Amino acid sequence: MRTTSRHRAAARMVAAIGAVSLVAACSGNGGTESDGGGGKYPEQNITFIVPFSAGGPTDTVTRMIAEPMAKQLGGKIVVQNVEGAGGTVGAGRVARAEPDGYTVLMHHIGMSTAPALYANLGYKPLEDFETVGLVTEVPMTIVARKTFEPATLQELVTYVKANAGKVTLANAGRGAASHLCGLLFQSAAGVKLQEVPYQGTGPALTDLVGGQVDFMCDQSTNTSGQISAGEVKAYAVTTPERVKSLPDVPTTTEAGMPQLKVSVWHGLYVPKGTPPDVVQKLSESLKAALADQGVIDQMAKLGTAPVTAADATPEAHRAQLEEQLGTWAKVIADAGVKAS
Repeated sequence: MRTTSRHRAAARMVAAIGAVSLVAACSGNGGTESDGGGGKYPEQNITFIVPFSAGGPTDTVTRMIAEPMAKQLGGKIVVQNVEGAGGTVGAGRVARAEPDGYTVLMHHIGMSTAPALYANLGYKPLEDFETVGLVTEVPMTIVARKTFEPATLQELVTYVKANAGKVTLANAGRGAASHLCGLLFQSAAGVKLQEVPYQGTGPALTDLVGGQVDFMCDQSTNTSGQISAGEVKAYAVTTPERVKSLPDVPTTTEAGMPQLKVSVWHGLYVPKGTPPDVVQKLSESLKAALADQGVIDQMAKLGTAPVTAADATPEAHRAQLEEQLGTWAKVIADAGVKAS
């Protein structure tokens, strides 16, 4: 499992989370790079496709960087949620889009797990997309309803082993980050639990706060607020270092489960064949967004940070994607999990 502590810069949260689309940063100089067709890029709105529901972690991260990226590009960015099938519907739409730089995909770790999960995926991550750059790597948190009996991670492991048929483990659907982290938890704990899939992270967390399910593993970008407010019980973060915004939550290593280490990365993609200068323009605007102080401050509040400029490049993210495809293929095969 690939882990990292490259949390050094961050991103600013844009308002209107939950809306179907958002127009971000409308002013600019109209672009300075060729679009491969003799014009300037961008000459029209750029659509960022989020393949998950509005208000979820990937949507949040996208809206964090949309405004500063649009400012750097000198154009407009529209964020559109195209959810379904663990992110594969939205990703498939981008794979089939015109390769002109006006349709961009923000995806998370699911980009590397979908080929192993879906028998008829309809696209190949390395063959049908150009990588733009890595955005951020988000810690996962193991959280439970606040009335759940176990007080520590070790107590949780003991409890779920003794009550495997009764304990409910929520997730945001097959292939979602919470589902993958849940698989790793069950593997590390040596137990098979009753999983409760939802249509997105928001509904799953709502039911967790309401006490309808017992626990889940979800991104810190989505759980930090509930943890800080005392609405859920937090057992651990799944990274080697504690999260600054959650200083009292131990790491899984500190809590006695060192084998459970995972972070959920987010990256930007465009269809294969997009002109190299357009890809570079997008990558440079991404770097500018990740260095924006307002972005840094807001992302820190959510328990994460963006990657370094060296990792926000097409080359670095492609290398990471190649590695992650191999890693998750084995994890998913060992778990015997398939998505319909």
